[in-house]
Amino acid sequence: MNIFRLSGDLSHLAAIIILLLKIWKTRSCAGISGKSQLLFALVFTTRYLDLLTAFISLYNTTMKMIYIGCAYATVYLIYAKFKATYDGNHDTFRVEFLVVPVGGLSFLVNHDFSPLEILWTFSIYLESVAILPQLFMISKTGEAETITTHYLFFLGLYRALYLINWIWRFYFEGFFDMIAIVAGVVQTILYCDFFYLYVTKVLKGKKLSLPA
Repeated sequence: MNIFRLSGDLSHLAAIIILLLKIWKTRSCAGISGKSQLLFALVFTTRYLDLLTAFISLYNTTMKMIYIGCAYATVYLIYAKFKATYDGNHDTFRVEFLVVPVGGLSFLVNHDFSPLEILWTFSIYLESVAILPQLFMISKTGEAETITTHYLFFLGLYRALYLINWIWRFYFEGFFDMIAIVAGVVQTILYCDFFYLYVTKVLKGKKLSLPA
């Protein structure tokens, strides 16, 4: 494992922990898109089904279980424990417009037409757009809490580091996965505008605001 993938994994883990701590400490999920979190839970569930069929390493298994566990814990906090604070009126993105096309594409473009491979491909495609309900929610409310922007920053950083990881692996290992790379590029592009606002506003102590 190279430093870029490890850094990407740690950034991903940091994003998840930041979100969970934010919800738990404030006893509120205000400003958090439950739909995005449901999509991420679906991403991890369909991607890590290989936990049932293969063992790669203790690190690999542990990280996968943490991602799955934290994803469902977040969904539970939003839709059950702190449901009264969930802002469903602004979390209105039509997720079927993401899930259905992604599902169809995973059947058409994959590495191998087998159940596990199709589900893995589905998870890769879905992850690239799973943050859209959250970004859409921020655009509707017009602003985001600082802690929420930190979560989004580390989530975007994770994907950017994975892009560098793929470039590294191509040059030094001869590994090339077009599906993962294209999906990663799409996901990183979605974060570009947010990254700019994060650097120019949040890091300077200003609140991130968007035109509603």
